[in-house]
Amino acid sequence: MLDFIYYPVSAILWFWHTVFGAVLGPDNGFAWGLAVVFLVFSLRLLLLWPAIRQIRTGLQMRELQPQIKALQKKHAGDRQQMALEMQKLQREHGFNPLMGCLPVLVQAPVFIGLYHVLRSFNRTGTGHGGLGMTAQDNANTANYVFSATDVQSFLSARLFGAPISVAITSPDDVLASFASHGGVPTVATIAAVAIPLMVIASLATHFNARASVARQTADASANPQTAIMNKLMLWVFPLGVLVGGPFLIIAILLYWVSNNTWTYVQQHLVFARLDREQAAKERALAQQRKAHAPAPGTRPTVDRKRNQNRKRANRR
Repeated sequence: MLDFIYYPVSAILWFWHTVFGAVLGPDNGFAWGLAVVFLVFSLRLLLLWPAIRQIRTGLQMRELQPQIKALQKKHAGDRQQMALEMQKLQREHGFNPLMGCLPVLVQAPVFIGLYHVLRSFNRTGTGHGGLGMTAQDNANTANYVFSATDVQSFLSARLFGAPISVAITSPDDVLASFASHGGVPTVATIAAVAIPLMVIASLATHFNARASVARQTADASANPQTAIMNKLMLWVFPLGVLVGGPFLIIAILLYWVSNNTWTYVQQHLVFARLDREQAAKERALAQQRKAHAPAPGTRPTVDRKRNQNRKRANRR
């Protein structure tokens, strides 16, 4: 049903494996690991513009909060009028709320496709990743743009002795099926590779959340719902990585680490750029106000004198 996503994702992974396999060897675990990492980087690069637009939309929404609150207070009893005024406000400021949702709408099917393609290497079927378990059966089955030879190469690939297509919790019969792909791996060998990846992914998830929370306004942080969500992002989601990690194959853990690493770097670079833009805008406004301000020692104009006289009269 989602072949229009699975095939492009598979093609990008195939491209990077071809590149790194030409240097390191097609069965090399680092060639496949780098292919997964650069697959993530390629997809995130394609989604970079929507992600930046999402951040800009969030900042713009924060700037409009005072005006939005004023409209909500003014039209508290008239939702229809408030909706019209909100649309008018958004048009005046070129604000598009859809841009805040677009990256999520785009990323979700893309990364579901990525997850599916990686999982499909461990399944047998009609060439599209059907049901099944063992590497022995799957070695003769194609996977989207990958040939049966490519699938066998993936199943033979190991990082520090651990096949990248197994998880800590993989059943014994699955591990036994790797006897023809370099020997049966032990759980200890798999854990030695998987656990560091799980820890790195968990820490990256936590620090990504911390960076997002740090950008929130005081009003947003004080909101009870936002506070609960912040705690989930800061502590529960990273813990979920550790809890779910043993059930994920090493290739998917590599995806998780590289995806979170990209997010961490992207957040800091984009936020730094937006901060510079905001600082430049504030400097320009300050210079503009300074240019229109009267020079020191300049006598008040007639209008200013009249205004001052009126204020004095009102005080009396």
